[in-house]
Amino acid sequence: MSDLPPATIEAATPALSVMMRNFSADDPGPGGWEPLLAQARSADAAGIDRLVVADHVVFGENLEAYADPRSGGTAGGKQPTGPDGHWLEPLTLLSVIAGSTRSIRLQTGILIAALRRPAVLAKSLATLDVLSGGRVDLGVGVGWQREEYEAAGLAYEGRGGLLDHSLEVCRSLWTETTAAHESEHLSFERIHMMPKPVQRGGVPVWVSGRINANVLRRIVRHGSGWIPWGDDAKDPTVGIRRIADELAAAGRSLDGFQVAGTLPIHRTDDGVVDLGATMEAVPALVAAGVTDFRAHVPVPVEREEALDALTPMVQAFRRTVGR
Repeated sequence: MSDLPPATIEAATPALSVMMRNFSADDPGPGGWEPLLAQARSADAAGIDRLVVADHVVFGENLEAYADPRSGGTAGGKQPTGPDGHWLEPLTLLSVIAGSTRSIRLQTGILIAALRRPAVLAKSLATLDVLSGGRVDLGVGVGWQREEYEAAGLAYEGRGGLLDHSLEVCRSLWTETTAAHESEHLSFERIHMMPKPVQRGGVPVWVSGRINANVLRRIVRHGSGWIPWGDDAKDPTVGIRRIADELAAAGRSLDGFQVAGTLPIHRTDDGVVDLGATMEAVPALVAAGVTDFRAHVPVPVEREEALDALTPMVQAFRRTVGR
């Protein structure tokens, strides 16, 4: 096992992110997915720091489980498409986006990592990290849908352990010249995988979930960041304090650790984003430990309209956080 710490970007500088809709309730039609790619290019040109896309491989028909916290969902939540919604595979999509952007970071938020074979996942992410110049962030979680695990031939009940196993294998292959692994799921020795990711320690892993014993253990072992979920997403401050305590107990510092949060968007009566009011909450959230502010705003497809919408927000955010 490598002694390298989990990877981080150089410092936990407050960042502004956008969630991209890599899904559609229906077939997107003649234009296909080019509007999504255009939005990604515009976000990059406007100076948005990070682009985030979601993951589903297949769907069953019990979509009500998304609203059940017992299954990993979130109370009151609603799945944004039906079972026949169109979802682009995130690593493939980010590979396409990487080729037409220059500086924006590329994150899965989240990837249901255990659905992929670990060695192939490690290779795919290392390749994307190399070709993007070290811009990849891997957000991971266990998901909420039993049917996805069943379709992949995996046990839903053991999904947390499968995720831990996937992360262990990825980390070994990313950091060890000659990798070895021994577990109930997989055994290998003297395995070589090149190229390694550009980022020291491998692709940064952001662990998603409510704060509980398993999530805390996963964060301490593998995490460069946390993506709060459920009630913790509404107020991550208590969770951040618990993470700081656990990291300290394990001899790790909170310095450089990333935490995702929502940028609270305020609008004027005519629907325009009020940048002054929107930025008022940012300093307190930064002080609480939030480092990645996710702006849930529509990105226009036309480049000039997108730049007109996003560039002032980027500028206002950077002034607010002193960048």
